[in-house]
Amino acid sequence: MALHLSLATLDDLPPEVARPGYDRADLSPGILHIGVGNFHRAHMAVYLDRLFSMGADHDWAIVGAGVRPFDAARREVLAAQDWLTTVVELDPEGLAARVTGSMVDFLPVDGPALIRAIADPAIRIVSMTITEGGYFVDARSGAFDATHPDIRADAAGGEPRTVFGLLIAGLAARRAAGHPPPTILSCDNLPRNGHVTREAVLGLAGLMDEGLRDWIAGTVAFPDSMVDCITPATSTREIALVRDRFGIDDAAPVACEPFRQWVLEDRFPLGRPALDRVGATFVDDVAPYETMKLRILNAGHAAIAYAGALRGHVYVHDAMADPLIEGWLRRLMTEEVIPVLPAIPGVDFHAYLDTCIGRFANPRVGDTVARLCQDGSNRQPKFVLPTVADARAAGAPVDLLAMEVALWCRYCADPATDLDDARADALRSAARATRDDPGAFLRLEEVFGPLGRDEVFAGAFAGAIGQLWSRPVEEVLSGVSSDPSSRMRAASPSRSSY
Repeated sequence: MALHLSLATLDDLPPEVARPGYDRADLSPGILHIGVGNFHRAHMAVYLDRLFSMGADHDWAIVGAGVRPFDAARREVLAAQDWLTTVVELDPEGLAARVTGSMVDFLPVDGPALIRAIADPAIRIVSMTITEGGYFVDARSGAFDATHPDIRADAAGGEPRTVFGLLIAGLAARRAAGHPPPTILSCDNLPRNGHVTREAVLGLAGLMDEGLRDWIAGTVAFPDSMVDCITPATSTREIALVRDRFGIDDAAPVACEPFRQWVLEDRFPLGRPALDRVGATFVDDVAPYETMKLRILNAGHAAIAYAGALRGHVYVHDAMADPLIEGWLRRLMTEEVIPVLPAIPGVDFHAYLDTCIGRFANPRVGDTVARLCQDGSNRQPKFVLPTVADARAAGAPVDLLAMEVALWCRYCADPATDLDDARADALRSAARATRDDPGAFLRLEEVFGPLGRDEVFAGAFAGAIGQLWSRPVEEVLSGVSSDPSSRMRAASPSRSSY
């Protein structure tokens, strides 16, 4: 019989399940976190749980918060288990479970309650995971989108609709009370997330109150951070796994890979927990680490996603077991991505690539190729095209990078593809036009900008897409694989040769 997860049952859990090595009564809040999703509970909450179990920094516990209807449902589920979460690490060598207790409360989904919490001087960090698309960034300019209807509504007054309107209201209350402001920490996976957060807050504040905007600009810290831990969505599979394997009845467990990384700009005026004691890294400049992750891990996902889909693979680990795809990924990264990365003292990019490949190949994670294929028109400009631009500026080759873009194009054109992208219609039309007009795809200005008019890149793309239209995808991949023997092992037929 599985035990219902609660503070009352912690001592009765199986001995193999790690649990808080501290008394929850000794914790006090120091962090307000907006967006208590799976990633947060697998990442920040685990780092803090481990730190608290070392007997350190017990005044940095988490208070959860949210602004969407599903946050209210999540709150109800977690309240019934005293805010505890079972986190299962999907290690290929064996599953490991821990119950985390670093969150001590979860606010009702109520704007005034969230504003009061931000204004509370005990809260010294307000962190958030609100998804990459939640920052009101204009797709064309990359700047804050002041024209969005929700932003205009917040600027007009009344109860805030957006996270940023709520942040500004809380900061205004803090200022009025004479309390120093908290650090605002984004934990979302987007470049320069601290800068993007600052631009959103200042952009909206400037529409509301210039004096408040200037105060925020002069006093509030928005450090950049780089976060990483592959965390699938929770389904009945994970709930059953926790119940059947570990004897825990947890209605909202989290399953994740065993790898975690967190690099933070060390800029916290009101202090911070000693997360470096449990594996986080504090640095003066996050940008090189962020660039490494975006261009190796995230671009690596893109490189295997479209090739994997065209080869008919469903799961990422199956794609990585395909020698054509692993060989293609290694050659792309080794020959054209890593050579133009800015160096990081003490970091070996090739070792990092090996780590990423091992993570992608983990069969326990069960990540899907379809998920990696989503939202290409947003992801390619962030993860792949900056490397193309840097390579062109350095006079370095771009043939393999052009092939990656061509694989995306060919995927968009495939009639079997369920294209999950906000620009799906434009992508599909332009991609199909490349049969006769290779430049049609690169003329998607909102995706490629001036890079689409670069003659060298355009020529390389034309050659790559021409190959993909005229030959089966396995033949094309065998020509760009780093493993010569893979040319003899292309086993499964491509479904893209129609």
